[in-house]
Amino acid sequence: MSEIQIPAAEQPKAEIDALTAEFFGAFDNRGGKAADVARIRRLMLPGGVIVVTGPQYAAYTVEEFIEPRERLLADGRLVEFAEWEVSERTDIAGDIACRFGEYAKAGVMDGEPFEGGGTKTMQFVRTPEGWRIAAFSWYDHP
Repeated sequence: MSEIQIPAAEQPKAEIDALTAEFFGAFDNRGGKAADVARIRRLMLPGGVIVVTGPQYAAYTVEEFIEPRERLLADGRLVEFAEWEVSERTDIAGDIACRFGEYAKAGVMDGEPFEGGGTKTMQFVRTPEGWRIAAFSWYDHP
């Protein structure tokens, strides 16, 4: 079986796609498995910035973002949760990239099933260790 070769021009996009999928997967606790929100520390730069807009506006450090989500996804209040990208546009210029995309989410919060979605924008940089998220922001659609 031969390995698939990705053309060099497409390789950064493939790496960013994989990083983004891993990011969304960090919150998945379907089927009783534990969410791995801690992996965000590896996916982001240590000084990364995270912002939620809308009426719940807040800006977080990586640690401020991770801690309450780890608790929420582990304490039984939010179960069968997942979110995933449904469309995206990624612009890459050398060692920087920006991704703008729509996402969907579903789960059971406090015993009540829900579905939703929103828009996320992510800023990426290529580091000596590979692509990392420098910042991301999101807006949940009403």
